[in-house]
Amino acid sequence: MTAPIPADIPDIPRIPGIAANAAAAAVPVVPAYAVVPRVRRPLVAAFRLLIALSAVAGVALALLLGSPTRVPGYFTILSTLMVAVVSTVTARRAWTARHPLRASVTACTLLYAVGGSLVYHLLLADNPTTFSMTGAAGQATGPLTGWHALTSLLLHTVIPVAVAVDWLLLTLPGALRLQSAITWMILPLAYLACTVARGLLLPPGTQDRYPYPFLDVSELGFVEVLGNIAILGVACYGLAVLIVAVDHVRPGSRRHRPPENRISSPATSGLK
Repeated sequence: MTAPIPADIPDIPRIPGIAANAAAAAVPVVPAYAVVPRVRRPLVAAFRLLIALSAVAGVALALLLGSPTRVPGYFTILSTLMVAVVSTVTARRAWTARHPLRASVTACTLLYAVGGSLVYHLLLADNPTTFSMTGAAGQATGPLTGWHALTSLLLHTVIPVAVAVDWLLLTLPGALRLQSAITWMILPLAYLACTVARGLLLPPGTQDRYPYPFLDVSELGFVEVLGNIAILGVACYGLAVLIVAVDHVRPGSRRHRPPENRISSPATSGLK
């Protein structure tokens, strides 16, 4: 027989939340993506692999047509190389049914590709002395033709549009946060600062001292160049915020959304 509990022993006080927290801590935390069924997407993988191959081809053509020491200094080349790497990784994940790459990485790649394309089409393409990464000293005396025109079209139009289509239609929406836009600004601002600093350190008259005419301190002056950098920085941040906003309103295919996490079948009782 068990001894009876003395009546004069007071009840042990129960602290609200302690039991619930202890029970919750005992249950292992499972990431949301762990319950999402893995599905192979071969067509998506093929499309992304095509983007990656186009990016590699565009960079290779630019290096062959231009100077191998000058061409890598353009932001378009850096962003296109990033497109090649990210598209290859996402293509492999789609082919092998692995979980998607982080949304901030793909959106960051989109920002750099589209941002570089907009700078070219709005500031450089209509320059009286047509801008060309593959021309002598980055300039051409007339409209681009032949392989030069094809390379420019591939790098500044085709690849950015393909990256935008991939992001809009083939990725999950609603995963971006506004804080990410600030992080994305690190590379563009660092590139602008390093490019201007490099030009200032090179002796006057050095060929290809400044890759972009709006960064040429010797022609525009330091104050105007700083103003151009500020305008580009604000515009880039505005584009980043726009990408985040579009991410939260764009439609997403139901087959790409994670299934509802239910522990039982749907019902209409008060327990649901």
